[in-house]
Amino acid sequence: MTFASLGLLEPLLRALAELDHQTPTPIQQQAIPAILKGRDLLAAAQTGTGKTAGFALPLLQRLVTEGPAVAPNAVRALILVPTRELAEQVHQSVQDYGRHLPLRTLAAYGGVSINPQMMRLRRGVDVLVATPGRLLDLFRQNAVKFAQLQALVLDEADRMLDLGFARELDELFVMLPQRRQTLLFSATFSEEVRQMARLLLRDPLSIEVAPRNSAAKTVRQSLIPVDKKRKSELFLHLLESRRWGQTLVFAKTRKGVEALVGELEAQGIRADAIHGDKPQPARLRALERFKAGEVQVLVATDVAARGLDIEALPQVVNFDLPIVAEDYVHRIGRTGRAGASGEALSLVCADEVELLAAIEALLGRVLARQDEPGFVPEHRVPPTTADGQVLKKPKKFKKPKTDAASGKALGRWVDSSAPKVEAVRQIPAFSAGRLGKGPRPAGAGKGGKPAGKPGGRGR
Repeated sequence: MTFASLGLLEPLLRALAELDHQTPTPIQQQAIPAILKGRDLLAAAQTGTGKTAGFALPLLQRLVTEGPAVAPNAVRALILVPTRELAEQVHQSVQDYGRHLPLRTLAAYGGVSINPQMMRLRRGVDVLVATPGRLLDLFRQNAVKFAQLQALVLDEADRMLDLGFARELDELFVMLPQRRQTLLFSATFSEEVRQMARLLLRDPLSIEVAPRNSAAKTVRQSLIPVDKKRKSELFLHLLESRRWGQTLVFAKTRKGVEALVGELEAQGIRADAIHGDKPQPARLRALERFKAGEVQVLVATDVAARGLDIEALPQVVNFDLPIVAEDYVHRIGRTGRAGASGEALSLVCADEVELLAAIEALLGRVLARQDEPGFVPEHRVPPTTADGQVLKKPKKFKKPKTDAASGKALGRWVDSSAPKVEAVRQIPAFSAGRLGKGPRPAGAGKGGKPAGKPGGRGR
């Protein structure tokens, strides 16, 4: 099958040829004809399979062939994304595919000045790629209008809900016209997203080109057990011993990202960071340096798990496992894209075993383990199963201690085969002074004197 057979216009085919896109992927083969016909769509495809082209190409064609010219401050197609990085990536793809079409596009997101975005919107834009928060800011300042909206795309809707955008999305949906085409594209779909789809979509076509929440088969996945305190040491060892080139590393926290970058730079390794505390220009600069080969290691939080499109990235390392299992799929999806092979390696310590089990339950298989010589952990990572179970090792049975002379067992051991007897009150151990003198008479105090009498303890 070719792109021409899908019914795309010559300007789009020319752009695809210039981008060296030869054959449509499965998601593109199914999505493009349906969108060209005006169908609502619920599409699930693992990351790296070309879903952006799956909705961008037909949308651009419909915009250039249908509807009036865009009015000032108006938007004809709206693509909502969860992060700034994904907004930049999707917008770049839209620009690439539409390079020979007379359409205006814009990416709008927070972390940068809103004024240039407002200025661009004055003339109106055909395609607006935006994050929910910044879009609401623009709407509240009367910088954007939705009367001409023909299509709404929700890209990575599950991630938007994970990041707490539910309220913003509810506000936005009320503002949009009811008569529109709505498309939901994502690598994974939570039940909450499916419920949202039932409310927003009209008789949608459902496409699922891969099992839900699965990773690309071109990515080799494995893990190395390691003690938490030795993760940095192990990563530096692997970077040198395995002669890794460009490597994308995911850490759990912003502090962890900065700490690892500091250790790498102290060893003379070119590294940079992407996390939520960095201004957007600095994040974009770090990404561009990594793409250009100026940086060998890019360390990021899950803010970069979606939206980083790096050509021929060979290696992804999970320095920490993600808290949300679905984010694992998106992290490792940065490698093995567009049919290329890649490797995803996770460094796992004992207190991450529950996170590991959740990931394996999502994938439906157990990740291969490999011990690294010199880094075998003191605190072993318990074995897990493909259904998310953690196998606890049985406690070893301790044999009772025996007296060397008599061979009799010492301590309070119970023979389960013996008849049960009622418990008796234990008699405290004798003091050294009364050893061998027998028990005291009832009511006697120390020295045999009656308790409570002069000279006794009871007074």
